[in-house]
Amino acid sequence: MTRFGSLAPKTKNLIVAGGLSGFVLGVYYYTMRAVGGTDELQVAIDKFEQAKNKKEAETTSSAGS
Repeated sequence: MTRFGSLAPKTKNLIVAGGLSGFVLGVYYYTMRAVGGTDELQVAIDKFEQAKNKKEAETTSSAGS
């Protein structure tokens, strides 16, 4: 800590800003990974689309027979 005190004020500010920026980016990255794991709405839409396509395929194949 004694070496930190001998630095110029501008240098100290840059060190603190770098540390805070790193912390904030780390928290942001962690949060996005934790929350963005699965998008429940998108999963529901995908299931609906699959069911719709399957029903349309069955209807088309039944009408063609």
